[in-house]
Amino acid sequence: MHYRGRFAPSPTGALHFGSLVTAVASWLMARHAGGEWLVRMEDIDPPREVAGSARDILRTLDAFGLEADERVLYQSRREAAYAAAFDQLRNAGQVFPCWCSRADLAPDGGMHRDGRCVASPDPSRPPAWRLHAPDTVIRWIDDVRGPQEENLRQVAGDFVIRRVEGLWAYQLACVVDDAAQGVTHVVRGADLLESTARQIHLQRLLHLPSPGYLHLPLVRDAEGRKLSKSSAALPVDRSDPLPALRRALDWLGVSVRVAPDTPWALLEAARDAFDPAALRRSSLGREAAL
Repeated sequence: MHYRGRFAPSPTGALHFGSLVTAVASWLMARHAGGEWLVRMEDIDPPREVAGSARDILRTLDAFGLEADERVLYQSRREAAYAAAFDQLRNAGQVFPCWCSRADLAPDGGMHRDGRCVASPDPSRPPAWRLHAPDTVIRWIDDVRGPQEENLRQVAGDFVIRRVEGLWAYQLACVVDDAAQGVTHVVRGADLLESTARQIHLQRLLHLPSPGYLHLPLVRDAEGRKLSKSSAALPVDRSDPLPALRRALDWLGVSVRVAPDTPWALLEAARDAFDPAALRRSSLGREAAL
């Protein structure tokens, strides 16, 4: 299988060190396999977006020598593809409208199960649309964590694929675009590990291929908080990229003995030195330390 990987940031702020680690890891895996590395801007949640963030992230990636092999795909321009997938699921009876609020679901721990809404239909306001999560176990192999399994009904419940505001949910957009871009391998942070079973289920319903998955441990601050939620999540400095790039490679367990003077040269040296087995050992060590 020809390798096609991707980095898919959301434009909710500047690129911080944790995101840089993920970008570098996904780039290294793609280059090691002799494949392509793509960039997708997951800009389908306007209320959370920061003006100018998408442009800033792309400029930062360029400054760090992380150049995509194809034109950047913007999810905000993919409405028709998501609508077609939604119609396919709706025609197959896999989705249903839901007027349940968070307060309605609170007695069940916030979970919605078995396609049974607590709230009654309310024609005066639009519903969310949920995918029915069957009582089934989804199994897959994670390239760092090994065999994984999740019972969809117990862990995910009936999850939203179109929000009340009409916005498409991450799970549906991610699945549709991974298939459209021909992505064969996904490298991302461990905060998205629980999304994997939902996405595999959607892939099966939509008759789409499932890529391989590798979930990196999260970069955390001194208090153990996820870096993106921390005051330590300062933007990486694209005017001086080498220190942060070397730190990211160290964090991933990639040892570069030479001292290149440009990010492009440093990445090429890292590609030559990179061994996925070392990345896995480094990741497992990070898990133990967290």
